[in-house]
Amino acid sequence: MELKSLLRRCASKDTQSEVKHEETESELFSKYYHEWKGKEHSNVSYKAIPKFYHKIPKEEDTLLRKLLEESRTLFLSRRNRQLIENDDLKALWRLLNTHHSPPIIAGEEKMINYDDFLKVISLACPNVKLYLSPIVFGKLLKRDPYGRVSIADLFQYVMRKVWLNQSRIGLSLYDLTGQGYLREHDLGSYILDMGLSPVMALEKSFHSFYQCTAVRKFFFFLDPLCKGRVRIQDILASGFLDEISELRGDVMPKNLLANWFSAPSALRVYGQYLNLDRDHNGMLNRKELADYGTGMLTQVFLERVFQECNTYGGEMDYKTYLDFVLALENRQEPQALHYLFRILDINGKGYLDTFCLNYFFRGIQEQMALHGQEEVSFENIKDEIFDMVKPADPTKITLQDLLNCGQGDTIVSLLIDLNGFWSHENREALSPDSGSDAAEV
Repeated sequence: MELKSLLRRCASKDTQSEVKHEETESELFSKYYHEWKGKEHSNVSYKAIPKFYHKIPKEEDTLLRKLLEESRTLFLSRRNRQLIENDDLKALWRLLNTHHSPPIIAGEEKMINYDDFLKVISLACPNVKLYLSPIVFGKLLKRDPYGRVSIADLFQYVMRKVWLNQSRIGLSLYDLTGQGYLREHDLGSYILDMGLSPVMALEKSFHSFYQCTAVRKFFFFLDPLCKGRVRIQDILASGFLDEISELRGDVMPKNLLANWFSAPSALRVYGQYLNLDRDHNGMLNRKELADYGTGMLTQVFLERVFQECNTYGGEMDYKTYLDFVLALENRQEPQALHYLFRILDINGKGYLDTFCLNYFFRGIQEQMALHGQEEVSFENIKDEIFDMVKPADPTKITLQDLLNCGQGDTIVSLLIDLNGFWSHENREALSPDSGSDAAEV
C-alpha cells in the first residue's frame, strides 16, 4: 500500500510540474515576443522604418483596386515626363558635334574628352542630364590615348536608354497588379495595341492566332518554370522587342520570314498547322504531326512528345504545337535543349545513358530501313556522341553536359531526325569549302 501511495504522489507531482513548466514557458514566450516586437519596450528605430509590404487588393475590393490603378498611372505618367523628346535628342547631337575634342583625324569619328563632356552636361536640358553621368563616360571609355569617347557611341547609348525606359513604361501600363510581370493576356494586349500595320492589314479573325503566336515565343524562352507570367525586366533584356520594333518602321527587313513576329512568319506557322490538321478538328494527333517539316522525325520521338507535352484526349492544340516548333527551330538555344532533353530522358532521371541513346537511335534505324538505306551501327554513333559531349560522368549525359559541349543541337538531331543525322554524317561533303579545295587539287 505504501508503494502505491508513493507512486501516486510522484505521478501527481510530475503532472503539476509539467503544468507549471508549460505555464512558465508560455509566459516567457509572451514576454520576449512583446519585447522583441517592440510593444512594451519599443525601439525608436522601429518607428522610423516605413511599411514596405502592402498586400495586393482582392478583386472584390473594387475601391482599393481602383486606387492602385490610379496611383500606378500617376507614377508612370510622372516617369514618362522625364523621358527625352525628339527635339531634345536633336539638341544633344548638336551639342556633341559642337564640343567634340581635338585632335581631329581625317576619316575617323569625332571624340569628346571628359572636360568637354561636362560642358555638354551643363548646357543640356534637365531631362538629358539624367542620362549623362561620369559613370556613363567611364563605361564608354575605350583605349583612346587622349581619354576620349566616341560622340556616336554616347548618343546611341542615350537613345537606347530612352527607348528602354519608354518600353518599360509601356509594358508597366499592362501590369495591373504592379508586381513587375505580365501574364499571357496582358502581353498579348500590349502586342496588339502596338498596332503593327502589316498585322492590322490581315483579317480580324487571324488577330487572335497572331497574338497567340507572338506571345508564345516570350513564354517559351522567358518562362522556363511555366508559371504563366514573365518579368518585364526579362522582356526588355531578351531583345524580342527589338524584333517587333523592326516591323514598325517604314522600311521593312528583307527576310521577314526570319522574324518570328512578322505577319508572313505567323502565317507560315499557322498555315503549316492547318495543313497538318487533315481531319479539320483543330487539333493534331501523332500521325498528323509525323508530316511536320520533311516528315523525317522518328516515331519514337513523336511518341515521347505526346507523352510529355500537354495534350487533350491524345491530341495537340495550337499553343502546344508552337512550343514544339520553337524547340525544333531553335535547337541551339538552352530553352529548346531543355524542352528536348525532357523528351529524351525517358526514365526521368536527369541524364541520358546508353539505354536512352539506343532507344531513340532505333527510331533512326527504322527510318533508314523504311527508305532503303544502309543501317548504321549504334556502337559507332554512341562513341561519337560521348566523344562530342565529353560528359563529367563518362556513362551519363546531363543537360548541363549538352549545354557545355556547344553541340547539343547536333546530338539531338542525331537521335530524332533522319535528315539531321545524314546532314551530320555528310557534313564534309556538304560544307562550302570542300568544293573549292577539290577544285584547287
